[in-house]
Amino acid sequence: MSIVLDLNVRENTGTGSARAARREGFVPGVIYGGDEAPVAFSVKYNEVLKAINSGQFLSNMIEVTTDGKSQKVLTKDVQFHPVTDMPVHLDFYRVTAKSIIEVEVSVVFVGEEESPGLKEGGTLNVVRYSIEVKCPAGDIPDNIEVDVSKMEIGDSIHISEVDLPKGVKPSISDRDFTIATVVASRAAVEESAEDGEDAAAEGEAPAAEGEAAEGGEG
Repeated sequence: MSIVLDLNVRENTGTGSARAARREGFVPGVIYGGDEAPVAFSVKYNEVLKAINSGQFLSNMIEVTTDGKSQKVLTKDVQFHPVTDMPVHLDFYRVTAKSIIEVEVSVVFVGEEESPGLKEGGTLNVVRYSIEVKCPAGDIPDNIEVDVSKMEIGDSIHISEVDLPKGVKPSISDRDFTIATVVASRAAVEESAEDGEDAAAEGEAPAAEGEAAEGGEG
């Protein structure tokens, strides 16, 4: 789905102007970046809500028009009302398809059915549900697949082991961060601990009998 929003340029800025826009059924906002001056705008509330509900508003480049002029932008921030949870302000950043931007992309795990560790009753401990990456604004991936099919209990998978889409690089480059680990389930750990206690108790029994026997001889 391609998102296109028709923006109205606001001549007046500030809190009063923003409140007036909201009273009239609009969401105020600002476009900035791209070596151009910031532009204050307002857009119909129902159009913003429709865009947000599409699921593409925060993760893809969208098109906006102002005074008949079309341009590509990226949604940098959406402020929501603390009580009603309705959008009250938008920040758009001017981009081109080739502009390198930083975005958070969700992680999708594949191969869980084949993972030896998970088959043995282990649990996938997710460290990062999303990864911040640098990529062209026109090629933002829908998600990043992380293959866990070969993971054993105790294994970890790091960003260096993930096949990222072409042109996509992790924003964090100074360390090989962990995305997920496979850990023993709590039930398995407790069962192992109980087995250890039983084994220890059985090992102590003969010694106790021997001590009793020695006492009897005396």
